[in-house]
Amino acid sequence: MEVVWIRGEHRVNEEIRVRQVRLIDENGEQLGILDTREALAIARERDLDLVLVGPNASPPVARLLDYGKWRYEQQQALKEARKKAKRQEMKAIKFRVKINEHDYQTKLGHVRRFLQQGHKVKVTIMFRGREMAHPELGKRILDRVAEDLKDLATVEMKPVLAGRDMNMVLAPVAKPTS
Repeated sequence: MEVVWIRGEHRVNEEIRVRQVRLIDENGEQLGILDTREALAIARERDLDLVLVGPNASPPVARLLDYGKWRYEQQQALKEARKKAKRQEMKAIKFRVKINEHDYQTKLGHVRRFLQQGHKVKVTIMFRGREMAHPELGKRILDRVAEDLKDLATVEMKPVLAGRDMNMVLAPVAKPTS
């Protein structure tokens, strides 16, 4: 068997520097505590790699396996887990204090779509000039958005005035698991 040095998180073959290991074969059966040289000889005989999987145990645990194939399977499992993990983005939508009803409904539709896709939404009211004298108008719009979407979202961050903007964050309501 050719010794292939694969750098990774596990010590393989000659990289193992302990005197004795608890050896587990390719079928998961324990072969007992052996000298590392003996375990390496068994690995070569079976055309497999000796991989240190439990370095902190006493004695350390080593397994007989095809390391390249095993690492490939580990990477594929990790990739699949990442693919299945739900990614939640923070979407942002901006309203103005003097918004027309049709524009309001259009933007509300966008917010609804984002929430249905499972994203959080930051709703911002932008104030210009003298509109800053009436922040209650902006708060009224944000409260209306929260009320119109109460079946889809919960208010994660209440309306807060920050400079010339008033922000509110909506999070999608968790769907009941059945």
